Amino acid sequence: MSRISGAARLAGVVGDPIAHSLSPRLMRFWIEALDLDALYAPYAVSATGFAPFVEGLACSHVAGLNVTLPHKESALALADTASDAAKRIGAANLLTFDAGKIHADNTDGIGFLAALKPASIKYRQSTALILGAGGASRALVHALLTSGISRLILANRSRSRAERLVDEIAPMAAVIDWDRKDDVLAEADLVINATSLGLKGVDPLKLDWKRAKPGTVAFDSVYTPLETEFLKGARACGLTGIDGLDMLIGQARPSFRAFFGREAPILPPVRPALIESLGDEA
Repeated sequence: MSRISGAARLAGVVGDPIAHSLSPRLMRFWIEALDLDALYAPYAVSATGFAPFVEGLACSHVAGLNVTLPHKESALALADTASDAAKRIGAANLLTFDAGKIHADNTDGIGFLAALKPASIKYRQSTALILGAGGASRALVHALLTSGISRLILANRSRSRAERLVDEIAPMAAVIDWDRKDDVLAEADLVINATSLGLKGVDPLKLDWKRAKPGTVAFDSVYTPLETEFLKGARACGLTGIDGLDMLIGQARPSFRAFFGREAPILPPVRPALIESLGDEA
């Protein structure tokens, strides 16, 4: 166990729900590997309580917060300053505090591209179908655009929200109705679940993967459970499936540096420890 004193560096993750989050286990693994005087805690906070919660912590000695569903867009709105990435995306997953001031950043795209790297996707020759239009989706859309993706198709249960995302950050993208997502599978080289569907306790996301073309890559931002119905269906059809765990790890490295002033260690590897902590959910 790492040491904890009255001078410990404090940080955490806020969301609703938050019990599923592996961020505390991930950060604790790195804290203990480096034997830091630090603590990282989960906070379940509702939408109505989010602003006062963050503003209160900003005036304390807490270093900052990671932000997850459903607060990423609200997090940016609370910030006094923001990175260019957070501004362009319109959402933040990282808040750091300094003398009562709040700075917002977004590292989701960094983690997303790191998770996809083994798939060797040729972005400039590829079409991506993105399911979802919330804060997470905005970050992934931005990452794909910066990688030179050839074509984007966006589907969301609320079409108007998808259209707003396109208007604000991705004017080259096409929006389709949610019930047409299976119809465009054959056009996609990369299919992304950026919704909460499939999360433990939430309805699964199922697609007619038989309509996808060979070589399609399926990416699920969900990691609890690790093997979602979305990924099971894709893999059953011989497609490559990538879970959200490596995205979690990749986006957490800049956060760890911001909170604790140290680089997260590469060794020992953290992924096996996170899978072990998932137990039957892996």
